[in-house]
Amino acid sequence: MAEENDSSQEKSEEPTERKLEKAREEGNVARSRELNTSAVLLAGAVSLLMFGPSLAESLMGIMKFTFGFDRQASWDTIVAMRYLEASIFDALITLVPMFAVLLIAAFFGPIALGGWNFSTKTLAPKGSRMNPLSGIKRMFSMNSLVELLKSWGKVLIVGTVSVIALFGLKNDFISMVFEPTEPAVKHASIVLAWTFLIICASTLIIAAADIPFQIYSHTKKLRMTMQEIKEEYKNTEGKPEVKSKIRQLQREMANRRMMSDVPDADVVITNPTHFAVALKYEPNVMPAPVLLAKGIDDTALKIREIAGEYNIPVMEIPPLARSVYYHTKIGDEIPEGLYIAVAQVLAYVFQIEQWRKGRGPKPDRKPDFPIPPDLREDDRPLQ
Repeated sequence: MAEENDSSQEKSEEPTERKLEKAREEGNVARSRELNTSAVLLAGAVSLLMFGPSLAESLMGIMKFTFGFDRQASWDTIVAMRYLEASIFDALITLVPMFAVLLIAAFFGPIALGGWNFSTKTLAPKGSRMNPLSGIKRMFSMNSLVELLKSWGKVLIVGTVSVIALFGLKNDFISMVFEPTEPAVKHASIVLAWTFLIICASTLIIAAADIPFQIYSHTKKLRMTMQEIKEEYKNTEGKPEVKSKIRQLQREMANRRMMSDVPDADVVITNPTHFAVALKYEPNVMPAPVLLAKGIDDTALKIREIAGEYNIPVMEIPPLARSVYYHTKIGDEIPEGLYIAVAQVLAYVFQIEQWRKGRGPKPDRKPDFPIPPDLREDDRPLQ
């Protein structure tokens, strides 16, 4: 138990991306109830400000219609029910725009912090929620203290803003007494809407303080120990010996694919024993010669063996073999600085083939294959 406590106290590392993603999959994201409340209240205040005058006018019309029937009809229950049904329908139609605004706010308010997230795991029953000891612990936790401070803050801020707003609009309230009924109702709706908006806007102060706390609390709850980070890395990336084996298999597969391309080569250039590179060039297809395969030691020997099986010309040009090996990746074109040297190699190979077929004279000697100084690797150690 002591070891568990020590490990829990050592959770000083920020959560990894994998930890955050897993928490999100479980429905554990930062949320702010104060932000949700402020969004709904402000949406209601704005909608009341937008639709308040028309809403007041519609409600006055409904009241006139409801109480405007004659005395004879008041004794007829069927007529009274029809009046009631019509009044309820008109009231609902009048309130639809306001309800729509509130519905949108109620939907987007919760996802303003943490984004959209749906997980059925949060609906699963948990024994810790029904444990009395856990409940008592939560009652005296830091979160409970923060909630208590927020409640006091809401009462203080909203109460102060309400008093200021009411005193600021007292002249409007007094002037309504001297106005006719209909203008007074419209005036009252506007004053009420602005008062409600100001009071609701004050809740943003609490939300602004609550959002950073919720983010901090959420991150703190997901903090990890160094051992947890190491275990996660092993589980995600794999153990070192497994990764080494995977890399070895990948190298073997790449070598097999590379060796399968050697029979298509036009020439193999060697060091003569340590290096071997296989080049191919199709004048009408390729802008420059392409490296099909390369290798050192055993791989170089295998390239030479395949070249012998398929009668591919093999030339011993150590400086050029080393330069192509170190400066060209498999499947890429050779560097521009080696164009002349490789072109002379291909031309020499072509002359040899023509001589063997009896179509030309035997070349006297190998030409000089110029290699730029910046591409020479004569003194580079074997890798």
